[in-house]
Amino acid sequence: MDKPLNSFRYETSGHWYKGNTHIHSNLSDGGRDFTELAEMYHGAGFDFLFRTDHWITSDAEGDPQSYPLLWLDGMELDGQDHTGADYHVACLGKISGLRQEDGLEAGIQVARQQGAIINLAHPHWCGNSLEDALRWHFDGVEVYNNVCTWLNGKGNGLVHWDAALNANPNVLAFAVDDAHLLPGQNIWNGGWIVVNAQACTAKEIMAAIRSGNFYSSCGPEIHSITLDGTHLHLETSPVRFVRIVGPGWNGNGMGSPKGHLIREVDLPLPQDWRYVYVELEDSKGRRAWTNNLFIVE
Repeated sequence: MDKPLNSFRYETSGHWYKGNTHIHSNLSDGGRDFTELAEMYHGAGFDFLFRTDHWITSDAEGDPQSYPLLWLDGMELDGQDHTGADYHVACLGKISGLRQEDGLEAGIQVARQQGAIINLAHPHWCGNSLEDALRWHFDGVEVYNNVCTWLNGKGNGLVHWDAALNANPNVLAFAVDDAHLLPGQNIWNGGWIVVNAQACTAKEIMAAIRSGNFYSSCGPEIHSITLDGTHLHLETSPVRFVRIVGPGWNGNGMGSPKGHLIREVDLPLPQDWRYVYVELEDSKGRRAWTNNLFIVE
């Protein structure tokens, strides 16, 4: 029997806030500035964005410009580690003192020491092995990357997240845009996270992300997620399938390609799996994922 599950992760007495944790501006390899990005995403219902330009230190709090949504600090690292593996790493949080010439491994170490959330970005696109996904003890894995899906179909990181969950059930899942918005690449608003927090402030959003009190989506919405003993209660936007996913072949689901759409469901949860999360799929094939439902101590 695997290690028993611990405390339920989701506390949803706050508000739901939609955001993106991987995006690029014209400070690195993007085609739009912060004002343009904020206006676009705010118009699409987003509440916050992270500044994750390559090796660029950000200072959202010190930016005197007014924006229609909340900007938060971050940085994307890229390079090879000592094994020759190529990585892109999305770091969420304010980071200083990093130089690209110091290399990827030093960058990960400094970002972690400064309290950033360290996420493995688009591992399929980078050609990362499952061993690569475990090597640097990432806090999260991008399970869906919108731009990489558009570029060459390699935007799915679910198998890497599965490997990470088996090693550490508290590793988080992120769906992201990774939008660059270069000429001929108007690809955005295809992957995001929805955080439950008391307020849309940097402090509250970062705390909610760090605790995993969010879900990732390419379309489906979760309106309510609660636990009653051993049963999970979900209220969602109309979806075709609801799946409970665990280690290896473990899992079950409900729904039918030709059945009625699901908006509310009660599901019994196993008590002896190392991890368990929910996957939703709507009538267009778009999916959403919770984090591991339980925090494992």
